[in-house]
Amino acid sequence: QVQLVESGGGLVQAGGSLRLPCAASGGIFIGKVMGWYRQAPGKQRELVAQIASGGLTNYRDSVKSRFTIYRDNAKNMVYLQMNSLEPEDTAVYYCEAVPVWYGWGQGTQVTVSS
Repeated sequence: QVQLVESGGGLVQAGGSLRLPCAASGGIFIGKVMGWYRQAPGKQRELVAQIASGGLTNYRDSVKSRFTIYRDNAKNMVYLQMNSLEPEDTAVYYCEAVPVWYGWGQGTQVTVSS
């Protein structure tokens, strides 16, 4: 059974950067479309970025040109590079398949101060 573990979150000032790694333990996710989701307080969870097994990516409009999703299938890792962070990016970030398949992990908190 695959378990996804997110890390890399923290407190950063507006304009700063963070990289979020997601590790898959207990199995592999090769062949799956993988995504990064986020949930801000009082809001629904939303898909931020996704990447197909072959590398094709898609992004939410609000993060285009600022966020980059990439994966290392050999290491069972998915990453989200976040640049030019804005206070509106504050949320708990989760990685999961698209559509949801493995179950939600603990997520990692990202807080962007203005």
